Amino acid sequence: MKNVIEALNWRYATKKYDPAKKLSAEQIETLLEAARLAPTSFGLQPIRLVNVTDPAIRAKLRTAAHGQSAVTDASHFVVFAATTDLGPKQVEEFTALVAATRNVPIESLADYNKMIGGTLASRTAEQNTDWAAKQAYIALGILLLAAAENEIDATPMEGFDAKQFTEILGLAKLGLTAVVAAAIGFRAEDDSYIKLTKVRFPKEKFIIGV
Repeated sequence: MKNVIEALNWRYATKKYDPAKKLSAEQIETLLEAARLAPTSFGLQPIRLVNVTDPAIRAKLRTAAHGQSAVTDASHFVVFAATTDLGPKQVEEFTALVAATRNVPIESLADYNKMIGGTLASRTAEQNTDWAAKQAYIALGILLLAAAENEIDATPMEGFDAKQFTEILGLAKLGLTAVVAAAIGFRAEDDSYIKLTKVRFPKEKFIIGV
């Protein structure tokens, strides 16, 4: 099995996917589970993953993504969405889950509940949504790494109309908004980016010691 550095050197932002090559059910489940297990602030998970499997919906998303072929040609397409209505409801749901999972009295989590609730209450709704969006990028990073370690191509995508994605996927009624996406699959043999050398600043420039 490749180590993490080898895997990251292997991966690149695939531009052209082979529509005929599909992930197995086990492969996509592994990647989605990796994203689910990603760290989030407080462990609150103020994000959701939308696994878009309907070809017709993916075609609409491709239009909203300026015609990028990866949206429809990759084996799978996942949209990361942030919660837009963070408040007491989500905090109560989360602390109830903690209590049930760890088999502790929910009363013992009162201070934790209050701390999370107070943090959210100290911000505007827009600030909380922006905060949730940052958590989506953490999950995206975990998914990209898991894909690379399994020699599965994955392309992070921000080049789309978020409002259109949100509308097409019906996210607003779920209290969500589209933030970022990932095409997942296998590179086409004639993708011109395959042979390009990875470009990164050297460690001496990128890492600052203090």
